[in-house]
Amino acid sequence: MTTSVHRQVVDIVASRTLYDESYLLPESHFEAELGIDSVVLESILAAVREQFALRAALPPGLATIRELVEAVEEALAGAVPPAAAPPPERTGDPLTEAVVRAAMRHTQYTREQLPLDADFEGELGVDSVVLVSVVADCARDLGLPDDLAGTVTAPSLRALITALRPYLTGGAAPRTAPGTADDGADGTEGRGADGWDGRSMKDFVERRDTDLFAKARGFRSYLRGREAEHLYWYGMPLHSRCGNRALILDELTGRKREFLMFASNNYLGLANHPKVVDAVCEATRTFGATHTGSRFIGGTNMLHKELERRLAAFKGRPACIVFPGGYAANLGTISALVKSYDTLVVDKLNHMSIVDGARLSGAARRIYRHNDMADLERVLRRCDDRTGRLIVTDGVFSMHGDICDLPRIVDLAKEYGARVLVDDAHATGVLGARGTGTAEHFGLKGEVDLELGTMSKALAGMGGFVVGEPEVIEYLRFYAGSYVFAANIPAGVAAGLIAALDVVEAEPERVARLWSNIRFLHRQLVDAGFDLEHTESAILPLVVGDERRALELGRAVRARGLFCQTVVFPGVPLGDARLRVSVTCEHTREDLETAAGVLVEAAREVGVLPSAG
Repeated sequence: MTTSVHRQVVDIVASRTLYDESYLLPESHFEAELGIDSVVLESILAAVREQFALRAALPPGLATIRELVEAVEEALAGAVPPAAAPPPERTGDPLTEAVVRAAMRHTQYTREQLPLDADFEGELGVDSVVLVSVVADCARDLGLPDDLAGTVTAPSLRALITALRPYLTGGAAPRTAPGTADDGADGTEGRGADGWDGRSMKDFVERRDTDLFAKARGFRSYLRGREAEHLYWYGMPLHSRCGNRALILDELTGRKREFLMFASNNYLGLANHPKVVDAVCEATRTFGATHTGSRFIGGTNMLHKELERRLAAFKGRPACIVFPGGYAANLGTISALVKSYDTLVVDKLNHMSIVDGARLSGAARRIYRHNDMADLERVLRRCDDRTGRLIVTDGVFSMHGDICDLPRIVDLAKEYGARVLVDDAHATGVLGARGTGTAEHFGLKGEVDLELGTMSKALAGMGGFVVGEPEVIEYLRFYAGSYVFAANIPAGVAAGLIAALDVVEAEPERVARLWSNIRFLHRQLVDAGFDLEHTESAILPLVVGDERRALELGRAVRARGLFCQTVVFPGVPLGDARLRVSVTCEHTREDLETAAGVLVEAAREVGVLPSAG
């Protein structure tokens, strides 16, 4: 085998499978040893044909890396490879090679797609979570301190190599987070002199051990410490309907308590509406608790068809597809439309379902600074105009409450030949006079290629959906894996969603009442001195920054009988912790005044706001 061809083929297989190159031996069998299925193999073959500019198809039945290399060599016989085909030469520097290999493994890029000076976020789409994994791999491969992951940061591969080199030569000591200590076996893991465990959930992202469950044991100890201090209060069960108030069991103390509820996405108060509840019950009695198949195999009910028709009409688009969930809608849509040879352009603060859809697609991912349209244009200008491009953005950003600059996104998409997908999870039922979402809010109905939404928030059900042109929706029905291979929402849920749409359309005053409540509480909190960033939605973020202080504020708020979400990593980056207050149309003026008073009093107690007087 020719060394150059073999090396390039191995690079491509590594980028598509996330295997380390050391696993990819000439006789490695694609399916039996490497677990490469037909779909992934097809993407590998397509990349190989493109890399070597092969005009003829490769022969069928290639089973090993050796066979693939030999097929490429035979196809190239007598031809001169294109000038751009040879990859960058290995430098011989073990640190550089380790960093490049780790980057290939976690980004799915080939070596030639990873110039050392490329910006991690804007050009390579490498976010902080991926960078943690890259650093952890380098530490493992080179025997560097195992606590570097999450502490060493850099804007490019070259800068990362520079940052890691002192550790390779032994010239720098391992870093630890401020206020923390090394792990111990005496129950004081991570605790500093003041008794505070300065670790966060980020410390457990890349905990390496030969026992896969070791990370779970380490996290369990950390979690129990947070719970003992009543700082982590996630997943506490409701013992009532969830309206403006809810009865919640505190599993840490065993006591039930009624809370003023400001952590619900039931923006239009439909979850408890009699017409919605009755529709769910009646359809369940008629069609049963659920079905037992995917949409293609016994899982389509007449109500699903009607729901898709109603959602398309509600959104003002010609066609709709319903997924089992909003997360599934992003995974399936992005991975079906965008492939490894395409480019996905995403806002830095997009929802994790968009991030995971990007990873699943294998596409080149480009991240633009949050709502920075100049940066978006820079990214689009540098995209390869020979590939497909999809811009994906949240309509309302779920942890920040602000709205995307959709008019400018649409203009840039037209200028640079890109398509646009807007995730309206927190905009459906909230934005626009009819509550139909971001496009209506900006007067851009029909100008956005795809509008995606979830039905578990304002529409008070379960599932996700995408609306757009009929040929695109039809394509998704056959190529979106999270639709084809997943069971659909039960018929009772579909009936409830249809009833919810009936109420939204018949009672537009619900949207008006929601916005009256949003404006009132927003004004109260801003006047009190809280930082609410640039929110323009039903999500009011109380930005704290420091994770410890945010957790303590959440505890103080709950102690006063108000429940809202405390958001820390991975919901937001480290240093950006906050409380997230969700407003609904069901809140009374008394509820809003009480909430403002509780939040101010608690913030003064823990030092987030200065004491009165």
